[in-house]
Amino acid sequence: MSVRTFSAWLAALAALVAAAPAHAEKEITPYIEIQQVLDANLDDGGDVLTYTTLAAGIDAVVTKRRTQVQISYRYEHRFAWDDNSSDEDVHSGLARAAIQVVPDVLTLEGGALATRSRVDIRGAAPNPALSGGDNITQVYSFYAGPTLNTMVGDLGVNANYRFGYTKVEADSDFALPPGQVPLDVYDDATNHLASVSVSQRPGALPFGWSLGAGWEREDASQLDQRFDGRFIRGDITVPVSPTLALVGGVGYEDIEVSQRDALRDANGAPIRDNDGRFVTDPNSERKLAYDIDGLIYDAGVVWKPGRRTQLEARVGRRYGGTTVIGSLSHQLSRHAGVQVVVYDGVESFGRLLSDNIARLPTSFNVPGNPLAGGFNGCIFGESEGTGGCLNDVFQSISTANFRSRGINAIYAATQGRTSYGLGLGYAQRKYYAPRFATGFSVNGLKDESWFAQGYWAYELSERSGVNASAYLSQYDSGLPFAPDVTSAGATLAYFHNFSRRLTGTAALGLYSFDQQGFASDLTASALAAMRYQF
Repeated sequence: MSVRTFSAWLAALAALVAAAPAHAEKEITPYIEIQQVLDANLDDGGDVLTYTTLAAGIDAVVTKRRTQVQISYRYEHRFAWDDNSSDEDVHSGLARAAIQVVPDVLTLEGGALATRSRVDIRGAAPNPALSGGDNITQVYSFYAGPTLNTMVGDLGVNANYRFGYTKVEADSDFALPPGQVPLDVYDDATNHLASVSVSQRPGALPFGWSLGAGWEREDASQLDQRFDGRFIRGDITVPVSPTLALVGGVGYEDIEVSQRDALRDANGAPIRDNDGRFVTDPNSERKLAYDIDGLIYDAGVVWKPGRRTQLEARVGRRYGGTTVIGSLSHQLSRHAGVQVVVYDGVESFGRLLSDNIARLPTSFNVPGNPLAGGFNGCIFGESEGTGGCLNDVFQSISTANFRSRGINAIYAATQGRTSYGLGLGYAQRKYYAPRFATGFSVNGLKDESWFAQGYWAYELSERSGVNASAYLSQYDSGLPFAPDVTSAGATLAYFHNFSRRLTGTAALGLYSFDQQGFASDLTASALAAMRYQF
């Protein structure tokens, strides 16, 4: 990991904690942990890898009426015991914060993520928690910015700004089926997002209205890629009954995505650096990957039959075609809830990751199973039915921009000593890229993924408990002759608190993946760990 990335990650964590008021209630728990892990490949002739892990981490929660901060961060170094594997460093963590600098007017928000993820949708799909996994790399991302909400007379005024940064460590050394073209490897990107709106609720007029405008800019290091998008639109809300309203909006949008070409050798092939990334030709002409402007509009309904249920659905025209978006949140009871999101947008890997982190709640469940893979799938909130799934973000780490469409659903419940949850989703990407005179282009290609992920936890006593998790994913690349990839896994863990500071954990895991017609893998893992909390 680069010094710049590590410094940014630590700075983001420090800023979120330091910004909390001194009088806020704080629960900060640093810890150290030692693990002994065995990974056994159950295929014929498979390797058995053993390694020891030393880890240091912190779990912190800051709670006040106007302050919500939660951080869970962990660094570990894995010491290999044999020549078939090597030492490695792993960073895993999530941070979310919302701090009201001026009560009910100005809020400072932020979030950060460190995790491991697969790189190429065509490649292997091992559990990211495994040591030395093929097609696995380290990812870092954070965002921060202020949000203003205030009233000027009977007009609501809203403005926000957000800065984001995403970094992916280089990883191009993994096996692909014969005939498959290696793709570019994502590096890093910065993005800026700003918006402003003025609105009025129904009352003075028989309908509510809002006028808004926004701008977003992203600069990616790979091939000097640039995203520039801006919009202006007006919306109205027409109450039909106390629980139902019709909504609609119309506006203008302008989006442009461009990049430069790669340096090429004498045969016209793109030149790559030692990390597998294309080397940018600074003298090449900037070419458009995506360019669209014009009228946008949509219409739909908002239904709020009670405090526990809200549904919004819209259909319209955007990005040159029909668009459908919507959301549903429903609290089934005091202890169970469900959330569904249907999305459609033009995204990049960095912007999509930053957007998804921003949508996560400021209070979330920390994974209690060390073999479950960290913060790279569904993240469940402390309140049942809240959270979000990052599976669509991490289906692949693409350098190209794309139109992202899909649906995610989360269900969670608590019954006495038992808690459980389920996440489901489908995602589709359509890629945008220039067509240069020579070389392969992903322009117009589509890929898809489906996933299911669940967890279950049970408190055996005040000092001990068990938890389990399982996942199933299917990846379908749009590249010609690319294999479909299926992955699945299940884990079971037991923990016991020997004292207020000392906790022991034992865990088992079984994971598999299959690259259709190319490679498959079945791996079993066992772990024993001791943690000391300060």
